[in-house]
Amino acid sequence: MTETAAQSINIQRAPPLLTEDTGNEYVRGWRVAAIFVTLILINAFSQIDRILPFILAETIKADLGLSDTQMGLLTGLAFAVCYSLLSLPLARASDRGSPRLVLVSCILLWSVMTTFGGFAASFLLLAFTRFGVAFGEAGAVPAGHALIARKIRPERRGLAIGLFAMGIPLGTMVGFAAGGAIGDTLGWRTAMIGAGAIGGLIALLAFIVPGPTPTLERSAANSEPFVESSRRLLASPAFRWLFIGAIFVGFAASPFYAFSAPFLIRTHGYSASEVGLAFGLLQGLMGIIGALLGGRWFDRSVSSGTGSVLGPPAILFLIASATTSAALFAPAGWMSIALLVPGMLSFSFMMPWAFGAAHLVAGEGKQAQASSLVMIGSGLLGPALGPLIVGMVSDAATAAQVPNGLGLGLLIVPVASVLTGIAMLIANRRIAILLRGR
Repeated sequence: MTETAAQSINIQRAPPLLTEDTGNEYVRGWRVAAIFVTLILINAFSQIDRILPFILAETIKADLGLSDTQMGLLTGLAFAVCYSLLSLPLARASDRGSPRLVLVSCILLWSVMTTFGGFAASFLLLAFTRFGVAFGEAGAVPAGHALIARKIRPERRGLAIGLFAMGIPLGTMVGFAAGGAIGDTLGWRTAMIGAGAIGGLIALLAFIVPGPTPTLERSAANSEPFVESSRRLLASPAFRWLFIGAIFVGFAASPFYAFSAPFLIRTHGYSASEVGLAFGLLQGLMGIIGALLGGRWFDRSVSSGTGSVLGPPAILFLIASATTSAALFAPAGWMSIALLVPGMLSFSFMMPWAFGAAHLVAGEGKQAQASSLVMIGSGLLGPALGPLIVGMVSDAATAAQVPNGLGLGLLIVPVASVLTGIAMLIANRRIAILLRGR
């Protein structure tokens, strides 16, 4: 074992994920199912509010007179910076205090700002509301994972994370299908106002169902400042390569979701409703399969003791890179959509593995913090720069009268997918060394 790996193990000498925790009151029976359903709904409506500008992009662009570059800024930078940077302090509040209260507060904030977005009359006002949505949603995943750690027994946490992650494809499916249909019939403003209003009901559910979540004992959580604690965690080669892989995931996923619908509309002549139905339903189906399969597979991989906790999703990303490349130049619309399916599957399949592996490396009492760092990796640079790069390439190609300019810009997705697979394979080996040393 290398000296660096040994130092990493000394830094992260926390109990593994499958050890029996102390001081937590795990729920049983119907309460487990109720918490699972609540978490799925929370993540689903978080995703709906996040992706509505994607499926409504063409209508918003025409109504407010925006360019593709501005849409890239709106769906990328305006959301990503706030979403990523605020997740760490909100994660710290979840680890140290009540993740339930953090979660309820976040739901209320992003729902109100989504509603305000429906009244925006300019690019600046709409961008401001997206900052507010990002502020609220920044705490959803860390607080949700902290709630899982407090309420769900360790041997079922991979499944719990997978079910929580399943809300993303469900939200994508509903957001694309219902958002596209409502946008075509009642307008994009109605779609955003309605989605925000429903969030108030989800916040009430999030307050009632989980029940009280007592603060962890000081001995169960790291007492050092979260900046120093984060620095120590990133000093671990295992977590550092996982973090690098998360950065590449951001560069693959954000342009994929921001511009796949406009690409299919422009290149293959679909309407927003048609793309919302076909792309949304497929994304939802692949997301459900990926999240459930990924969660159960991760639990079994941890139980096996091999330490291989990132190999399968890494391989899937390498496959998705090839199929996505082909999708951008497919001659028929149905063929293009079919070739995008492995990419859809790869993003949802990765989530239980990435977050679960991060929790393993971080140890007990740092789950929300570890999730937040993974979110910063995947949610800052990629979402901030990826859609902007695609928009700039598309605008430049259109000005030069180059065909399929949006498809050329979207080539960033398969390139980032290859880099994700490579980084996760390296992280997989590092984590195996770390776990064997515990």
